[in-house]
Amino acid sequence: MVRVCQHRDDLMSIETKLFKINDAIEALQREEGLVAEELRYHQHIDDDAQRDAAVSDDWQDRSFARNTSADVIRFEKALADVAARRERLERKRDKLLSRLGDL
Repeated sequence: MVRVCQHRDDLMSIETKLFKINDAIEALQREEGLVAEELRYHQHIDDDAQRDAAVSDDWQDRSFARNTSADVIRFEKALADVAARRERLERKRDKLLSRLGDL
């Protein structure tokens, strides 16, 4: 009887964790999409700024181009960070699913 109750408790605990992890993965996927859109926007701005700086003698164009490049780098890092968090949760979910299969 104790073994059956423990099995049921383990099952419920894993299922609860899986629901929470799935919700977190879904939220990270949405965040990842938003950050990717922001990155595309900044890449477009940076592309224009780099072209302007290449043909202009104005120091402000070169300064703006440096700033937009920094923005692109910052958003690339943010996107990689969100993707890494999502991938970590997906690995955790996979481990829980394998444990669930073992029960």
